[in-house]
Amino acid sequence: LQYIAHSARMRGVPEENMTVTEDFSRVENTYQMEAEVCIIFSDFGKMQNVCNLLIEKLGTSVTINPPHFYHTPEAIDTLRRQVCVTAVGNTRRKAQEVCQLFGQALGKPLLIKEEETKEWGGHIDSHLSHAADSQTLQERIQNATAYASCRVFAVFEIKGKENRRNKLL
Repeated sequence: LQYIAHSARMRGVPEENMTVTEDFSRVENTYQMEAEVCIIFSDFGKMQNVCNLLIEKLGTSVTINPPHFYHTPEAIDTLRRQVCVTAVGNTRRKAQEVCQLFGQALGKPLLIKEEETKEWGGHIDSHLSHAADSQTLQERIQNATAYASCRVFAVFEIKGKENRRNKLL
């Protein structure tokens, strides 16, 4: 039990991301202990490394259940912001290319409006509990992957190149 927690901590898993439950029971004249260690990973590679190490070192004395994938509200919020910022950046680059095509310079944004945001995917295992046991790890990852798109409307100031040269002088 200590080895499991120590192995996870040594691979960067914070203490608050681990929950240990111990169950002692008496079977005839002996005592039996079962322990469950639940670890929340935010890095899939770390999860694989810890699981592989535990299987290698502890063999059949440890059972590793398939991972349960989920997205925290903070992670979904971060995804939404990143998608919006990327959409605005893409819009600006396209507008800049159009301005260059006509010999103009792109100025500051006058209006930026988020018109539509779509999200899909990111299904949680509990919604798929009947099929989760028969799915491969890749299928479970694919079903748990969240996607988002954002459509923005932007109006930019357009400057003639002559004006820009005069301002530099």
